[in-house]
Amino acid sequence: MVDSGKQVYTTLNNGIKMPLLGLGVYDMYNNEAEQAVDWALKMGYRLIDTASMYENEIEIGNAIRQSSVKREDIFLTTKVNNSEQGYDQTLRAFENSLKKLDCEYIDLYLIHWPLKESRKNTWKALEYLYETKQVRAIGVANYLLPFLEELSTYANVVPAVNQIELSPYLFQKSFLEFCKTQGIQLQAYTPLVRGQRFNDTRLLELSKKYYKTPAQIILRWAIQHGISAIPKSVNPIRLQENFQIFDFEISANDMEWMDTFDENLRVVEDPMELL
Repeated sequence: MVDSGKQVYTTLNNGIKMPLLGLGVYDMYNNEAEQAVDWALKMGYRLIDTASMYENEIEIGNAIRQSSVKREDIFLTTKVNNSEQGYDQTLRAFENSLKKLDCEYIDLYLIHWPLKESRKNTWKALEYLYETKQVRAIGVANYLLPFLEELSTYANVVPAVNQIELSPYLFQKSFLEFCKTQGIQLQAYTPLVRGQRFNDTRLLELSKKYYKTPAQIILRWAIQHGISAIPKSVNPIRLQENFQIFDFEISANDMEWMDTFDENLRVVEDPMELL
């Protein structure tokens, strides 16, 4: 990891740099989405994560183009929708996303969910997009161990990123270590568990100790594990709060303690049901 002022970057397995902390824009629409990205970029966020499924790529693209931040300094992710999976369908979906975002390129393109009947052909389409330099990196989302093992039997390119639901309350340490050995960057969506554990007395104890909010403690835990996190907020105060995690460090003992908070708590569907 490289600390660059208010941001920490990781180097993906193909050599490109990606910020570890970003903004997720799920369930944001119209002006709300555009405004959130505008605020985030002004605050120092440089990773913006969207998806065709979110139906806000036009607004995200507007915010990026209107920003004073150079496009090459922004890491933009989008994903192929479930209804658009398959080889030819994925190539069309990519073109549609590129058109809606109105960008010359996408930094990271992901398979959104590992649909059994189409995930192989979808991955092959992503490899084509990567090999023809239409996207800087490719990866997957919601790929737990069985999906990654299956992918390895036919993939010519190792995914740069695997975006999964992950938090101290849904922490699979062995899976994190596996992804590290494979050169796959883990990225956590809903890292704050939608606030469901902010009243955890253990988390509040750490919050008091470090003079940080529960959200900041959780996000710092992720960053110190080398996990990318993309919390979502449309509130400028929360956006700023989530970004102010680079001025403190959780001790090794407290990190180990937080690792024990795991209770297999999910707030999104379990990908294993797609096997």
